[in-house]
Amino acid sequence: MTTELRYLDFDYSEDTEGHGTFDAMASTSPDKTPEVRAEVAQVLAWAEAAFPDARGALDDGGTWDYDLQESSEDDPRYETITLSISGTADFCAALRERFGID
Repeated sequence: MTTELRYLDFDYSEDTEGHGTFDAMASTSPDKTPEVRAEVAQVLAWAEAAFPDARGALDDGGTWDYDLQESSEDDPRYETITLSISGTADFCAALRERFGID
């Protein structure tokens, strides 16, 4: 089953060790921030359910990890949420399949 994401549009990169990173940034008006946070929560909940107890630094043997940043900068009309989620090849393939990421 694929889940469509409305706000998070991921770009993919891969390192020389075969670990992949999906980066997404959503800049929205403050009234849309709860919807973006809900999408982030959905992705992270899936990762934890699909790969339980496997979160950790990839260099230390983890299967997946993430970094989440929120900012409103100097313009109160926009809030930006940035999610980077990294993982092993198996994790990345499963994430792509689940969320229809090319």
